[in-house]
Amino acid sequence: MANEPDRLDLRILDALQNDSRISNLALAEQVGLSPSACLKRVQRLHQQGLIERQVALLAPQKLGIALHMVVEVTMERDRKDLYQRFLRRALAAPEVKQCYQVTGEVDFVLIVDVPDMVAYDRFCDEVLYADDNMRKFRTLISRRRNKFDTRVSLPDA
Repeated sequence: MANEPDRLDLRILDALQNDSRISNLALAEQVGLSPSACLKRVQRLHQQGLIERQVALLAPQKLGIALHMVVEVTMERDRKDLYQRFLRRALAAPEVKQCYQVTGEVDFVLIVDVPDMVAYDRFCDEVLYADDNMRKFRTLISRRRNKFDTRVSLPDA
């Protein structure tokens, strides 16, 4: 089979994004394949890296994660080694749920989840202020999460 996903692959991926716990039998029925052919395709999609991993999405508010922050970080000097140093620190911080190196007025955008402001202050000390190349950062505190979607937009399947 080719490396490009075909229409059936896309239908399988779409269904798995809705519910990764769907049984192979139900998935096969939903996409119109035999269970053995469906299982082979899912295994191939894993092997090809189109399915990176399967996870459980938790309700952070029910687990005591009360604050969701968007942090814009601007670096002082534009040097790859200094960016990599900051990136390693950000990626190692468990509070950082997403990290984007971006273009424009800021250099990084971090999505940070913490239980309270004390934890956020600790994060700032250990990650942001600890980097002598960090010029400034701006924190946007989310008041309400109106949409959260982990789905990848696929071509029509």
